[in-house]
Amino acid sequence: MSGLDSSARSLAAAHLTACDREPIHILGTLQPHGFLLALDGPELRVVQASANVPDLPGRPAAEIHGMPLRRAVPEVFDAVAAYRAAEPEGAGASHLGSVTLDTVEGLRSYDLAAHPSAGLLVLECEEIASEAASARSLDALYPRLSAFVEGLHAAASVPDLCALLARDIRHITGFDRALVYRFDRDWHGTVVAEDGNGVLPSYLDLRFPASDIPAQARELYRRNRLRIIPDAGYAPVPIRPTLTPATGQPLDLSQSILRSVSPVHVEYMRNMGTQASMSVSILVDGALWGLISCHNKAPRRVPLQARNACDFLTRIFALQLAAMEGRAAAEQRIRLGAIQARLLGYMAEEEQFIDGLLHHPEDVLALADAAGAAVVTAERCELLGRTPSADEVRGLHAWLSRHRSKDRVFVTDALGEAYPPAAAFADRASGVLAISISQKYPSYVLWFRPEVVQTVRWGGNPNKAATPDPAAGGDRLHPRKSFEIWKETVQGRALPWSEAEIGAAKDLRAAVLGIVLRRAEELAALSEELQRSNKELEAFSYSVSHDLRAPFRHIVGYSELLRSRETDRLTDKGRHYVDTIAEAALSAGRLVDNLLAFSQMGRNSLNRVTGDMTLLVEEVRRKMMRDLPPERVIRWQIGPLGRVYADPVMLRLAIENLLSNAVKYTRDKSEAMIEVGRAPDRDGEAAFFVRDNGVGFDMSYVGKLFGVFQRLHRVEEFEGTGIGLANVRRIVERHGGRTWAEGSLGAGATFHFTLPLREGGR
Repeated sequence: MSGLDSSARSLAAAHLTACDREPIHILGTLQPHGFLLALDGPELRVVQASANVPDLPGRPAAEIHGMPLRRAVPEVFDAVAAYRAAEPEGAGASHLGSVTLDTVEGLRSYDLAAHPSAGLLVLECEEIASEAASARSLDALYPRLSAFVEGLHAAASVPDLCALLARDIRHITGFDRALVYRFDRDWHGTVVAEDGNGVLPSYLDLRFPASDIPAQARELYRRNRLRIIPDAGYAPVPIRPTLTPATGQPLDLSQSILRSVSPVHVEYMRNMGTQASMSVSILVDGALWGLISCHNKAPRRVPLQARNACDFLTRIFALQLAAMEGRAAAEQRIRLGAIQARLLGYMAEEEQFIDGLLHHPEDVLALADAAGAAVVTAERCELLGRTPSADEVRGLHAWLSRHRSKDRVFVTDALGEAYPPAAAFADRASGVLAISISQKYPSYVLWFRPEVVQTVRWGGNPNKAATPDPAAGGDRLHPRKSFEIWKETVQGRALPWSEAEIGAAKDLRAAVLGIVLRRAEELAALSEELQRSNKELEAFSYSVSHDLRAPFRHIVGYSELLRSRETDRLTDKGRHYVDTIAEAALSAGRLVDNLLAFSQMGRNSLNRVTGDMTLLVEEVRRKMMRDLPPERVIRWQIGPLGRVYADPVMLRLAIENLLSNAVKYTRDKSEAMIEVGRAPDRDGEAAFFVRDNGVGFDMSYVGKLFGVFQRLHRVEEFEGTGIGLANVRRIVERHGGRTWAEGSLGAGATFHFTLPLREGGR
């Protein structure tokens, strides 16, 4: 089946827009497996209530409006009052425990949840199904949680992580099918992992259109992570009155657990052949990465504790996912940074900097993982690799100059959609990444990727039908009735450019402009790239530490609740399990707090204190000697070095780099000699040196010593990354000091650095 034409895509976009306008957060109804009270004021008076509030002895449901909560439902008052007094952070629902009400129809047990909404406090009481008793025990869930965390460490890839999550979520919930559904940049979703019992058909590897989950639904998924529909055939329960008396607006149920479901979504579920569903949002760095979507052929209730376990598993999964994807992205950035550094060096050596690119086509193509590239100015059109013809590239250059002149970077994986003449050379350039390399003239570096023809397997025809609906004032969007595999051949598209590749192109553009402005040396260094990578790693460490605090607090809290409220029902072994869980969670929480403090320290500016330089060098030396083989003979000569005013963490790193270099480059000596000393102070600076009798270096290359990735010895002779001395220079310069070196081949080397004698001194 051929790809969608432009008119079909326009119609689909119009339908999606109509669906986007559905007010699913203010439908004014609930699912019937619980009831809701909207409370106002210091007395928590009931201003709105769902129509299914149970009658209590002496308090008919019809009389509840305007009544203080203490009289309306006295059994829940203490829990709600404690929640309000605690002033909870955020707008999400908080679980307050469980309660049993003696209604006129008999005893009923409920799980309580509360959240703020437009100045009101919304209390939801979800009825506890009798068959959920066995699943409510933390002991029953803990082994699965523990095994899941262990499995995360063994997972070698993102697909492995997703498969593990789908399996464990389905095991905990008992649903017929559990899917891990990932969004792409256009918000289409693909099922990347699945676990099922065969009752429902497999959707693995199928794609679903963005219109299945419109924009406002995605926002609700982001804000309210867990959603359950026990029975799609339910009769909605209205909230009375429909509008909040104080505001005249419908009650916002964005954070509601019991919130009713869009009629379109109910129809969608029926068409899928499912009667119950549950979804858990997968958030990475606060953005919606995907969903865990669970389905059951028959109605099914999932108890609160099981749902909380699913939420906990998903958060842990998201942290591991972010770590894995972040590590891959960081590795790619470092690799591209090394290529960029080489290109900058080549350009700096050429009289015409563009020749530095043209003489090294392999690195130019590798920087963006492209099949071809072009450097185009008003006078030149130079082609590298597999590209369109010179005339075709000239035409594209003219279009970019006319229509994209304000774009510093132009990126697309479907050039033909923006520039129709590109259809003629789609096999060579369906994807284009272009950077402007002049502030004044229309000059560009362009990278090309060829068309990759794909067959996309959709879960049913993604073109939704709209039928006239006079009551709605126009057409009504209906979900498709069939989810049989529907294939679409996608043409005119290349593999998308990654953020790291786009970032590398942007950095190259900045560097080229810097060379034109005679700032090649400053931009050739990779200090900015390394600083950005460090900040990302620090931010990730901070995020992991911060996000883990709440789950551990929940574990401790529920353990304490279980120990205090269920102690008569627990065996000695059960109490031991609960104590062990609480102790482990407290220990992990302390570890997280320490990690958080560490990451915050790394995010702060210099923290200078006065310290003993001799003690610092001696500590580094002792630590280094513990890692050396016993046959190494090193004669050390240290100090006295006096006191310095510096950041001790950064200064330690600089000393470690200098001493490790001295140890490394003297390892061929039968007796190495390493001296650390202090020269006479002058001009407000304390001057230090590290001298060794190692292999030394040729002074004609001294200018390269402190550069990023600059090495004067082959890696086969001496290991290293080539950034140690660059870090030394960066640390010293941040303190306001200077670095330089002296040496000769075979006769050792001396590295000097200075530190101001007082804060701000230079």
